Amino acid sequence: MSETVQDSGRDAQAQTETSSSGESPSNTEALLVQEGDVAGDYLERLLDLLDYDGDIDLDVEAGRAIISIDGGSDLEKLVGNKGQVLEALQELTRLAVQQDTGVRSRLMLDIAGWRASRRDELSALGRSTAETVLETGKESRLRPMTPFERKVVHDAVASVSGVHSESEGEEPNRKVVVYRTN
Repeated sequence: MSETVQDSGRDAQAQTETSSSGESPSNTEALLVQEGDVAGDYLERLLDLLDYDGDIDLDVEAGRAIISIDGGSDLEKLVGNKGQVLEALQELTRLAVQQDTGVRSRLMLDIAGWRASRRDELSALGRSTAETVLETGKESRLRPMTPFERKVVHDAVASVSGVHSESEGEEPNRKVVVYRTN
């Protein structure tokens, strides 16, 4: 297994501000790199236990540690139906990081490129739904989604002027509703 650590940094605005915990941006960046290292070690042990092959890449992007595992043919099993296993592994990895660092983690895990391709699908769905609502003037309710999925759709809808989106309902049936702006 190989491990690559990349540090892409945060945007210019975030670099000039302090984090909500009062730490300087460089301390926050160091904490995110530490989160990535702990998560990488945790996931590497998991892959070893399962005897799965995979390359673990660590990155820091937009104030969040990003971990991706690619390469092995068995990795699809770690994604599961509609990403359910991936979501569970992400949560377990966050807990492992929290146990080690004492800080709640917001790390994002992607396995076999599933989350990246899902992001593309959801962005297209959000844009097309927004355009349809803009044309027809009728609101549109999408099917229930995970928080990750809803955020991607909200971001896509926000890129289309003349419409806005909101989430409604309770987990796990929370969904995005797209409205035409008056």
